[in-house]
Amino acid sequence: MAASVFRKGIDLQTPAIYRICVQGRLDHDWSDRLGGMAIRSSSSPGSAPTTILEGHLADQAALSGVLNTLYDLHLPLLKVEYLEGRETESVSPT
Repeated sequence: MAASVFRKGIDLQTPAIYRICVQGRLDHDWSDRLGGMAIRSSSSPGSAPTTILEGHLADQAALSGVLNTLYDLHLPLLKVEYLEGRETESVSPT
């Protein structure tokens, strides 16, 4: 018999705010296709450009959809961060 474990916080159906960092440049026009996440790209001399997506996703299925889209775009994943209960930083979708 499996033991039941109570965990406070996130589960598969919990809405949450995420920050995802990928290598490469992604145009802001992709925001709608990526769950409405705000998109910010940056680059510095001598290193590959990076893109940060940040926003509220309805559940883990929505997160999986965003990650699958990034994979289909051949953008290497650098980091996925769950921002527990934090408000999104001011990331302009423009």
